[in-house]
Amino acid sequence: MLARFKERAEAVRSRNMPPIGGEERQRFIDQAQADFMDFAIIADADASIEDGVLTLRTDLSSGDEG
Repeated sequence: MLARFKERAEAVRSRNMPPIGGEERQRFIDQAQADFMDFAIIADADASIEDGVLTLRTDLSSGDEG
């Protein structure tokens, strides 16, 4: 599953820009950035299944602390 999300993140990153302009173009770009971030966060998660429950753990700290 995590590999599939990595593939989806890369697909969003390499997606071609359709021939649109103006506000539609900006909305497309904004949505592509949000899609990439969502897929990349899940792809980088540590996954575990306990008692039939899938748990995804993602460290969202910046790493600049302490």
